[in-house]
Amino acid sequence: MSGDAVTIEPVRLMLVAVMGFLASTLGTYCLMRFLAIREILDRPNERSSHDVPTPRGGGIAVLGAVILAWLTGLGLSTGIEASGLVILLAAVMLGTVCFIDDLRGLGALPRLIAQFAAIIPGLWFVSETGGLFKPIFPIALDIAATGFLWLWFINLFNFMDGIDGISGVEIATVGIGLAGLAALGVADPAVLSPALALTAAALGFLVWNWRPARIFMGDVGSIPMGYLIGWLLISAGPDADGSGNGGANAQFAWLILPSYYLADASITLARRLLKRENILRAHRQHFYQKAVIGGVGHATVCIWIITANTGLLVTAWLVAPTRPTVALGMAALIVATLLAWMAKPWRAPRHQAEAE
Repeated sequence: MSGDAVTIEPVRLMLVAVMGFLASTLGTYCLMRFLAIREILDRPNERSSHDVPTPRGGGIAVLGAVILAWLTGLGLSTGIEASGLVILLAAVMLGTVCFIDDLRGLGALPRLIAQFAAIIPGLWFVSETGGLFKPIFPIALDIAATGFLWLWFINLFNFMDGIDGISGVEIATVGIGLAGLAALGVADPAVLSPALALTAAALGFLVWNWRPARIFMGDVGSIPMGYLIGWLLISAGPDADGSGNGGANAQFAWLILPSYYLADASITLARRLLKRENILRAHRQHFYQKAVIGGVGHATVCIWIITANTGLLVTAWLVAPTRPTVALGMAALIVATLLAWMAKPWRAPRHQAEAE
């Protein structure tokens, strides 16, 4: 994604945001009614964090809104680049595979193959300029490490979609963070419009997904959203020599923005591996899930995540470009504080948590 001569007037950015929000809000409402009529529902079980059958598949509307707003932003600025179109088509492919899986059950291997196929074009687009680790690793190792982390990010985004509002909150805050980095000149300016598209669509979905949720995103949304955010994080970094768009310090900015999700999912996976558990089996061992099990309401957990993510994005905006080591330490402290709060043995009355 090139930032050369990318200039989008404020009115066009506003159009992207308004279109993404309205398309997501209205599309999710219509989809919610359709899924309920067709009884495409997420039914509660022993590992669920909800109590009543709820329509599942709201990610269809979110993905549609993102694509509409994303293409509008590109079309109104420099024209639609081939790389952006391919990435969006790959996201649609992932969403289609996930929706089929939701309806019929495909198993882990076909989904992983689809994810691998989706990241190949993106890695090819950055194969000459470099990926996430371009100022640090040789190009071949950089691309391999970027691909591995991108695959992990796609899946952890899906794993973390377990309570009302959490995915919408993460998409919106990371999107705002990326948009801010682009506006400040730390990230590639071409990231600005797509980041706003993601943010607006997530906020529109939150209208219906905030506690108590009337619809869930489902794999059809969380997998493509993880894929698209991963692409923007890869696209936001500096050139291969560490110059441009904030220099090598931009690498720390991309690491900081999603660091809560990275930490919660990665620590949980490591602990399950150490206990020799089946990592493909559904569970309720994430930090945010422990807080909910302990009696903390979904909305309260999400508000704490919003607070922590706000600290992370301000750190990425204001500290990382000039003092990257300090920024990493600040981010680690913010995330550690959030995880410690979530892991605290809460004993709030259950009716209080449900009321939220």
